[in-house]
Formats: sequence, C-alpha cells, structure tokens
Amino acid sequence: QVQLLEAGGGLVQPGGSLRLSCAASRVIFGICTMSWYRQAPGKQRELVATITGSGTTNYADSMKGRFTISRDNAKNTVYLQMNSLKPEDTAVYYCHARNDLTADYTWGQGTQVTVSS
Repeated sequence: QVQLLEAGGGLVQPGGSLRLSCAASRVIFGICTMSWYRQAPGKQRELVATITGSGTTNYADSMKGRFTISRDNAKNTVYLQMNSLKPEDTAVYYCHARNDLTADYTWGQGTQVTVSS
C-alpha cells in the first residue's frame, strides 16, 4: 500500500510563500505521476499541478507563474513551491500518486494552507 506524507502547510500572509512536500513510500516512485490538488471549504477538489516521472509538468491556469511543482526521485518526494499567495489559495492541499503501469492511485491526508493577514 502506497503511503504519502505531506508537510509544509501553515499560515502565511498574502504575497508570501510556502513549500509543500510529499514523501512517498512503498512505491516505485519513478513510475508514478504525482499531483497536487486542493479543496477549499464548500468547493470541489481541484487540480493544482502534475508532474510525470520524467518531469513533464502541467498546471491549472490560475496557478501558472505562481506555483512550481518539482520532484526528487532519489528522495521519493514531490514538492509544490507556492509564491505570491492569495487569500483564495486557502485550502487543504492533497498529494496524489498514480502508478502509470497499473493506474492505481493514492491520496495523502492533506495539509492546510491558510493565506490571511
């Protein structure tokens, strides 16, 4: 069973930055497409960014230019660097891993990001 452990959430002022991390275990990390999703109160979960095993990235339009997804395959870890944060970025951020061979997927437990002055 794949396990994902997120870290790095917290309270930040508007315009600030945070870096989230998600460490995967019990998985061949290199064959996983990793994604970050977020869910704000009263809203549906939405895709933030995706990175394939080879490093190809994709972003939701509202995050382009502010957020950067990256991965370190040697550490089985994916990151989300978030800059120029806005109050509307407040949400629980979830890590998602999809095995590209089996299509099996796993969610992390989520980490709260709050952007407020």
